[in-house]
Amino acid sequence: MSECGDRGESLRIDRLLWMLRLAKSRSAAQEIVGSGHIRRNGIRVTRMSQPVCAGDVLTVPLGRAIRVIELASLPTRRGPALEAQSHYRELGSGGHIGETVTPALDDPDMRP
Repeated sequence: MSECGDRGESLRIDRLLWMLRLAKSRSAAQEIVGSGHIRRNGIRVTRMSQPVCAGDVLTVPLGRAIRVIELASLPTRRGPALEAQSHYRELGSGGHIGETVTPALDDPDMRP
């Protein structure tokens, strides 16, 4: 049985990053995965062939930013940017590496 269980098809994570235009080339996607900083559903991805499925949440460091995305569906090709973006939803940004997060002052729950 695949790691996706009853959720259906899967796609290699390196190929997915390339198809979603999160990496310029497949080899660049493999470098991102090989760095060991990507997480799938909170678990570190340790191999290029790690399958990902629709509904998975990926945490991806890109440059100095960290992106958290949920896969709505799996792409069938590497299309234009708008098509690629239609396959995932941004859950939020983890911010920039080395950045400290401070609460908004206009949020009444965060006031001292």
